[in-house]
Amino acid sequence: MGKTKIEWTGETWNPTTGCTKVSSGCINCYAEKMSYRLQKMGNLKYSNGFEVAIHPSTLAEPYKWKTSKTVFVNSMSDLFHEKIPLDFIKAVFKVMNDNSQHTFQILTKRSDVLERYSESLNWTKNIWMGVTVEDIDQLFRIENLRRTNAHIKFLSCEPLLSDLGIIDLDEIDWVIVGGESGSNSRPMQEQWVQNILNQCNAQKVAFFFKQWGGFNKKKNGRVLNGRTYSDMPLLK
Repeated sequence: MGKTKIEWTGETWNPTTGCTKVSSGCINCYAEKMSYRLQKMGNLKYSNGFEVAIHPSTLAEPYKWKTSKTVFVNSMSDLFHEKIPLDFIKAVFKVMNDNSQHTFQILTKRSDVLERYSESLNWTKNIWMGVTVEDIDQLFRIENLRRTNAHIKFLSCEPLLSDLGIIDLDEIDWVIVGGESGSNSRPMQEQWVQNILNQCNAQKVAFFFKQWGGFNKKKNGRVLNGRTYSDMPLLK
């Protein structure tokens, strides 16, 4: 487990590491860059860089946490990567099922795998499931997510790379929006963000604006319409 500066969570927990690119949002992957940095620092968990790997020893960690936490699962990977066995995903879910005092947030770009495995997993209420929707070509991921048994379903529109047009937010509880950051970041237009905000308001979905991004994301901040948006989903 590690502390994180990600605004919508508190900690990170990585029972798997590594990934491969599947869509436009992956081009400037922060986790890939961090993995190679950690590899050079001699971190054994990243001895193979960004190759997909499972870490069974990490499954014991949540049982040791003494206070309730909000945890982003696999900030350095995708739990539903094709190379991760279903049995290991079930083992990760078992840990989350056993530790109902914590909230676990999972995010995937592999919504087809998520939907296929959904019936095989135990979706306790402390597991929030999200999909990344970075541009209009990825709207299909929302349909895959909607067909899962997760109690809390959310979208991460980060990095937001295009206008998403009309979005069906039925059964979606939370939407996070953010611009890409770093030296090669692609620009995000305010009207794209406003379009999502308007639809969240109309469909009564919690909206969280994470950042404008850009080369200096800290300077650019996260103020939209003169305020910050930090809504969290209503628990069911």
